[in-house]
Order: sequence, then C-alpha cells, then structure tokens
Amino acid sequence: MANPIKRLLGQTAVYGLSSIVGRLLNYLLVPLYTYVFADPADYGVVSELYAWVAFLIVLLTFGMETTYFRFLQDEVDKKKTFNNVLLTVIGINVLFFLILLYFNNDIATFMLYEGHNEYIILLGVIVGIDAITALPLAKLRSEEKALKFASIQFTSILVNIGLNLIFMLYLFDSKRPEEGVLFILIANLCASLVKPLFLMDSFTNLKFDFDWKMSKTMFIYAFPLVIAGFAGIINETLDRILLKQIIYDPLVPSTLHTAEYEVGIYSACYKLAMLVTIILQAYRYAAEPFFFSQMKNENRNLIYVKVMNLFIAFVCLIFLVVSLNIDVFKHFIRNENYWEGLKVVPILLLANVFLGIYYNQSIWYKLSGKTKFGAYIAIGGAIVTVLVNVIFIPKYGYMASAWATLLVYALQMIVSYLLGQKYYPIPYNTRKFLAYIGGAIALFYFGSYLSVDSKVTNFFISNSLIFGYLLFVFLVEQKRFLNGIFGERTF
Repeated sequence: MANPIKRLLGQTAVYGLSSIVGRLLNYLLVPLYTYVFADPADYGVVSELYAWVAFLIVLLTFGMETTYFRFLQDEVDKKKTFNNVLLTVIGINVLFFLILLYFNNDIATFMLYEGHNEYIILLGVIVGIDAITALPLAKLRSEEKALKFASIQFTSILVNIGLNLIFMLYLFDSKRPEEGVLFILIANLCASLVKPLFLMDSFTNLKFDFDWKMSKTMFIYAFPLVIAGFAGIINETLDRILLKQIIYDPLVPSTLHTAEYEVGIYSACYKLAMLVTIILQAYRYAAEPFFFSQMKNENRNLIYVKVMNLFIAFVCLIFLVVSLNIDVFKHFIRNENYWEGLKVVPILLLANVFLGIYYNQSIWYKLSGKTKFGAYIAIGGAIVTVLVNVIFIPKYGYMASAWATLLVYALQMIVSYLLGQKYYPIPYNTRKFLAYIGGAIALFYFGSYLSVDSKVTNFFISNSLIFGYLLFVFLVEQKRFLNGIFGERTF
C-alpha cells in the first residue's frame, strides 16, 4: 500500500504546478503594476477592488466545496451530490447578479468609486464565473484528476498574465490610471471565462432534479463554514478596505488620494509575504480531500501529526528565506516609492505561518462535524481584526493592519489547538512545533542584529543562518529521513 503522505505530497506537487508556479508567474504582475502605476494610490485602487472579490467568492460559493467533499463520503449517489451543490451555487450567483445590476450605482458610491459603475459590474461577473466553476474544479480534485485541474488553472493564469502584459505595456496611458484599472479587470474576465470552456461537460450534463432534503442538510453543514470563511476573509483582506475608509475624510477630498496611497504601499509589500500563502493554497487543494479520505484509517492521527511536523518546518523555512533576503525580494517591486512599507513583510510572513498551522488544525472540526467551532474562531478573529484596525489605523496606518493580522492568526491558532484537543484530540508534538517556530524567529532577529552595510556580507550571513535552520530540522527529523519516511510503507 502506498504511503499516504507520499501521495499527499505528490498531489500537492501537481496542484502546485497551477497554484505555486502559476502564482509565481502572477508575481510578474507586481513589478508590472508598480512600474506602470508610478503613484501607489493608483495601485491602491486595484488592490482594494480585489479585497472585495475575496469576500464575494466566499459568499457566492457558500462553502459548497468543503460540503461536497464531506457528503461524498456518505452519499451513494455521487452524481446527485454534485448536481445539488452545483445547482445551489448557480442559484446563489443568479440572485447576486440581479441585485448587482439593480444597485450597482449605490454600491459604487459606497465603495468610493462614484462614476465608475463599470468596475462594480465587471467585478461581479468575474466573481460569479469563478464561484460557479469552483464546483466542477472541486469535482476534479475529489476524483484526483490533478493534471486536468492544473492545466485548467494554469491556462487561465497564462491568459490573465498575457493580456495584462499586452494591455498595460502597449495600450495603457499612464495619464489615465482609471483606464489601467479597467484593462486589469477585462484581462481577469477573459481569464475566468477559460474555466467554463474547459469544464463544459459539467454544465451540459447537469440535471435539474434538485433534492430539497439533501440541500437542507448541506446548508446546515455549510452555513458555519460560510460564516467562518467570511470572518476569515475579514482577517485576510478587510485591512485594505478599512485603511481606505478610515483614512478618507469626506470633508477633506484630498484624503482619498492619501488613503489609496497607503493601501497601494501596504498591498505591494503584502505581496512579498504571499509566498507562504501561495505554498499554503497549493497544499490546501490536496490536503482537504486527502484528510477526509483518511477518516476511516485507524492510523489517521499519526498521519495528521507527521504531516503537521513537515508543514511547519517548511513554512518556517519560507519565512526565513524571504525575511532574511528582503533586500533581494524587494526588487519585485520596481518602484522605490513603495519600499517604505517593507517593514511589514516579516510581520505578515510570520502571520501567514500561523495561518497555515491554523488551517492544518481546522481539520478537527471538519472531520468531527463540529463546524460551528470554525465559525466561532473566525468570528472572534474578525472582531479582533476590526477593533485593532479601527483603533490604531488613525495613528499607525498600515503598520496597525500588519500587527493586527499577526495577532489574530496567532490567537486563532492557539484557540483552535485547545478546542481540538478537547473535542477531537490529535496528539500533535507541540514541543517540536515551538522549536521550529521559535528557532525561525530567533534566527530572524539574530540576522537582523548582524546586519551590516555590505550587501554581499549580509547575503552570506542571512543564507548561512537559513542553512543552519535546515540543518537543525534535519537533526530533529533524522530518524524519519533515515527510516525512509517517503518510501513505500504504511504507518
């Protein structure tokens, strides 16, 4: 029998072809946007628009991806299960778009985009397409068709990047920045349309035999996940929205530019912290169906523990690589006007490490069916996010947002662990976790303390510390390496 962790790593690698490599290619858009948008305020407009997208995608998929994976384990009729979740998401999106068409003017005014209703309509169409196609893509994941999944995602990403390069380098006039925002949205729309073209069979074979009884059960399971997801997005992206809304003073029109300027700097530097998130996204695509598939494995807890050990060691390594080499990574941002915000990068990197650990732990309430706890944790985090940002943004600007993110993810990680040990105990090796995380933080501060004027010397010192961390992990895990943990064996 194949080693389940080896299978998880293999699927993560394939999903990573579209997610990690694809998003790294999307990193090309960061230097592109920061180059063409010389004023960070213009990039701030794009960043804030896409912060709203994150909220909408959670609402419009309504937790049906996770619900689909969960119900597949119990339902005999797999086609009926898929049919029900897809019809549910289509119905939600049709209703959403009708509301958007009627109220787009009011929505644009509320979002401080008065006179740019086209932004709102285009954004709504993009999110609707992505939400509806999320279910056929989830079906591919459940069937372990990772290569097809990766090819669809990768094609969509390439279309987006290609059109962005054409529009922004050859058609965009920097004197009309609003034109650039429109080009970016059109490129995204074309990229989103690629997905339904590849997934057409899922829609042509759709049967309109909606099972209301099954739907009710699904809604009960999904609703706490939606609340948790919505609250989670508050923790991830609300800071950009709040930065704009709080700094802007309607009585002083010039503050709108200041607000968008702060959002632009913060968002550009936030991208450097996204390397952890990119790895995490690829991992989650494979991990969620994998964890559910291990439900009936008597050695499942041992597998979960071993997966967590390797995961924490890896994301802490990414934290060190980026934070200790910030002088190298900052050149992804082509305009020095943005560099004043680089001080948020280590804070946000560590925050995303904690977020990754929390995502790993969250499997306890999904497996046990106690999804309400996911909602409680996320809502608690959302409340802290809002309070810290509202209280401290007026004085500290985007630094308040960065520290709020770190605080919230650390609290969620701790609370999830404590609740998990009570309701669905998994014997995690907390001493090892603390050693990995504490060691990474200590090396970062040591590297910062040793910083000198010579860039070459700094590079040598920083990467020597990173090598030291790798050696430390190897020594801790040496028994696993020596025993061939990735060989063909079972636990």
